[in-house]
Amino acid sequence: MCTPTAPKTRRTLALLLFRANQVVDTTAVIDELWSENPPRSSMTTMQTYIYQLRKLFTRVLGENASERLLVSQPPGYCLRVEQDQLDFQVFERLVADGRALLAAGHLEKASRTLRRALSLWRGRALADVCAGRLLEGHTVHLEELRITTLELRCQADLELGAHRELIPELRSLVADYPLNEWFHAQLIMALQHVGRRGEALQAYQSLWKVLDRELGIQPSGTLQRLQRDLLTDDPSDDPWSARSPEADVALLTRPRTDPRTAAGPRRGPVAPPRPATGRRP
Repeated sequence: MCTPTAPKTRRTLALLLFRANQVVDTTAVIDELWSENPPRSSMTTMQTYIYQLRKLFTRVLGENASERLLVSQPPGYCLRVEQDQLDFQVFERLVADGRALLAAGHLEKASRTLRRALSLWRGRALADVCAGRLLEGHTVHLEELRITTLELRCQADLELGAHRELIPELRSLVADYPLNEWFHAQLIMALQHVGRRGEALQAYQSLWKVLDRELGIQPSGTLQRLQRDLLTDDPSDDPWSARSPEADVALLTRPRTDPRTAAGPRRGPVAPPRPATGRRP
């Protein structure tokens, strides 16, 4: 294990790793460390952090390996690593492979490959690093790619017929990502598929309440049609049946106007229909 203890040295290493085998300009390192308020000694201090990294590498790997690993290359520094030596690079490669397999219809291989990609995660990216502006961009990219990978893997498993097995995981995902309509849609359809139509309607109502409370919007038109199918017990018109997972994600996550800021008066959201109750004449 080769992890610096000093926070800014650790942050410098993280930036070099995310841009491995690329020259990282010294101005980019300074921007990451101090943003818009670098001290006058920023260049000297940044060079001290590089020196500390080299000392650490020398202690762990030896002087020759350290010199090959972190090199000065105008206008900055380059951290040289072998292919697949970094987990995030392996993750991105596996995701690309899994996506291609899914598009080609190789569902079992796609599911296995995407599961391998997700198994590389051990919590939030850079959880032990106080990220600046540049590192925050890298972590946001990885988190978005992780969510997409979860969506693709769920899609593969659902097409393999694992509706019942996926219900617990989908319930967990909608709790973790309450505004992600794609996860809600898959939970609703999985519940419908195994004959739990009442719970599917409850899942829709939960989504409607979250979107109304948090954003003042209604579920997408696709989800509203899914709800109407549930109410009429008509599963024949499956809005997802003829589209790729990427198309599903694009449809359900496309930007929509927030009624609170749109021009004109805000229309109140339409509540999901409640079951009819008996009335006395």
